Amino acid sequence: MKISVIGLPELNPGKHNVKDSRLDEVDSITKAKKKTYVQAEVVEEAAAIDADAILVVKDSASDLILKDLEFVETRLTRSTEEAEKALFNKLKAALEKEQFIFNAGLAETEKKELIKYGLLTAKPVIVAEAKDLEDKNALLLRVLKEGGYISFFTTGEKDTRAWLIRNGANAWEASGAIHSDIQQGFIRAEIIAFKDFMECGGENRAKQAGKMRLESKEYIMQDCDLANFRFNK
Repeated sequence: MKISVIGLPELNPGKHNVKDSRLDEVDSITKAKKKTYVQAEVVEEAAAIDADAILVVKDSASDLILKDLEFVETRLTRSTEEAEKALFNKLKAALEKEQFIFNAGLAETEKKELIKYGLLTAKPVIVAEAKDLEDKNALLLRVLKEGGYISFFTTGEKDTRAWLIRNGANAWEASGAIHSDIQQGFIRAEIIAFKDFMECGGENRAKQAGKMRLESKEYIMQDCDLANFRFNK
């Protein structure tokens, strides 16, 4: 996930491990040789168009809204299509209320239509308060969540690892986060809910308690699911 950071010099550009205490809890049981957190890539303001989310201070958020409003107003003066005019009038009304486009209640078809325009607030914008800077890891966790991402975990003797996926991703899509070969040969997903894994004290006991489920590729992954993917090699 790429996060464009504006007005927050405390967060340096580059890749940052985002520590999740829930992964630590899983690892406390499995005691793998290695523990791997998800990573977020922090990029500068110039790369905001290509970012998955934007993290800003309050003053910078207003600047983003103004930039988008200028673009929308210019587009309205040039547009000849009624459907486009209707959409951009909706955007204009939201932006004039100092509302970000991404939470302006647009339909999925409208969101897809906007991709080609590169509007900044059409992607998740997270506003950081001064207190948020006291714990940068907690701030990044918040950006992942509000940016529309969740994690699922894999664990074993060698590695306990968190994998980042979009909220709403299915099991087939999640398997591709690990490797395209797993996705291509996908058969079934073995899923244990995080709560069940912890309450049972690990994978074996969760299986014995009947808490492991076999799910198809259409299964919608839940945050912190423990997953193992069966696939044809």
